[in-house]
Amino acid sequence: MPKNYAATCAAIIEALGGAENIEAVTHCMTRLRFVLVNPEQADVATLKATSGVLGVVQSDNQCQVIIGNTVGAAFAEVLKLLPNQAAETANNAPIKGKLTLRRIGAGILDALIGTMSPLIPAIIGGSMVKLLAMMLEMSGVLEKGASTLVILNVIGDGAFFFLPIMVAASAAIKFKTNMSLAIAIAGVLVHPSFIELMSKAAAGEVVTFAYIPVTAVKYTYTVIPALCMTWILSWIEKAIDRITPAVTKNFLKPMLIVLVAAPVAILLIGPLGIWIGSGISALVYTIHGYLGWLSVAIMGALWPLLVMTGMHRVFTPTIIQTIAETGKEGMVMPSEIGANLSLGGSSLAVAVRTKNPELRQTALAAAASAIVAGISEPALYGVAVRLKRPLIASLISGFICGAVAGIGGLASHSMASPGLFTSVQFFDPANPVTVLWVIGVMVLAVVLSFVLTLILGFEDIPPEPSEAAKKPQLQPAAATVRAVQP
Repeated sequence: MPKNYAATCAAIIEALGGAENIEAVTHCMTRLRFVLVNPEQADVATLKATSGVLGVVQSDNQCQVIIGNTVGAAFAEVLKLLPNQAAETANNAPIKGKLTLRRIGAGILDALIGTMSPLIPAIIGGSMVKLLAMMLEMSGVLEKGASTLVILNVIGDGAFFFLPIMVAASAAIKFKTNMSLAIAIAGVLVHPSFIELMSKAAAGEVVTFAYIPVTAVKYTYTVIPALCMTWILSWIEKAIDRITPAVTKNFLKPMLIVLVAAPVAILLIGPLGIWIGSGISALVYTIHGYLGWLSVAIMGALWPLLVMTGMHRVFTPTIIQTIAETGKEGMVMPSEIGANLSLGGSSLAVAVRTKNPELRQTALAAAASAIVAGISEPALYGVAVRLKRPLIASLISGFICGAVAGIGGLASHSMASPGLFTSVQFFDPANPVTVLWVIGVMVLAVVLSFVLTLILGFEDIPPEPSEAAKKPQLQPAAATVRAVQP
């Protein structure tokens, strides 16, 4: 992304049909996500050709513009260029028009991504602190049970334990409902007294609310219940707002909302959300149980394609819940090692082979981002998708490296994007050999994708002529002829 964010973002907005065609905008780690009034007005070809845009993904009325690691600065500039109405509706992507299965699916995916994306920094930060505590204990720097170690684990666990509250706050922005009420209701689910009551219910004690049995559910470390609850809350709030007199809205409206929404969450939405989340998790890891290392290999090959469609975020709740409950995740995260570093290796090969100075700079930066930090989208959109064959090399390498990671039984204790700096998340204190497996997979991914890219080759992008070359040249021969004429 160039430093002139204003010019680039202005060009993006113009290519999307102008500010009046943008209904809402938000961003994730690398993408600006626009909701358009009329998708047909978007000029995708111009958008892709805009300097600083790494790629474009369009689906129904949504358009994702891939920027890269500097998306936060670009998003801030976009908000300055949009009318107040567009800025105020940021993070909201409603489904409009005729309802179809595709639109419903896109709406669910958008709600999940829109809610979870703002929480990922807190989750990564917490999991890396927990990983630090584990490494300090494993190395003997801190003894087991030491107060410093306990506090470090509490710091790392905070984002996971109170995850329902974080999800409720983020979802309240997404669904445009009252955030404080959403937090208050989610807080009921993680209240110590309620947790104790659920423990008694799990032990066989009958727990009821207004003579209705309450299902024993543990809500800490969960995502889906709070997400579903906040969506229902947005409808409950609208309904109660219509029936309460204006003079009583300050006290009666919030009281009725809490009295209705909290029991609905406890009796219906909470258990339903747990069943949905557990079902998705069970499906993913049942497949892993049957296919073993092959499932990791397949995921390694598919991962770049999932990232291109945004479908990779579907696995976020499953990964979070699995790590929280078991301490590690052994299917999705190990597959990312080969996928991320393969994209980095392919970009490195492009940087070595290309004759285009601008492409070389882009490829080197993308390779560093993918290999060192595990952020692969600059390599995916700036190099692989752009040149086609490096993407094929990356998919082949991702499959092979995923197979090796699966055979080695690698599992992640965190959910940070796998790269050189975060590779420690795959180290198992009980099995020091995992260090060698991780290093082996990382080296294999970079080397294999590098070699495959050189073998497959790619159609190089010719460098643009310099300004000097564009100017008309003098013709010295003609000048010489004129000089000798009498």
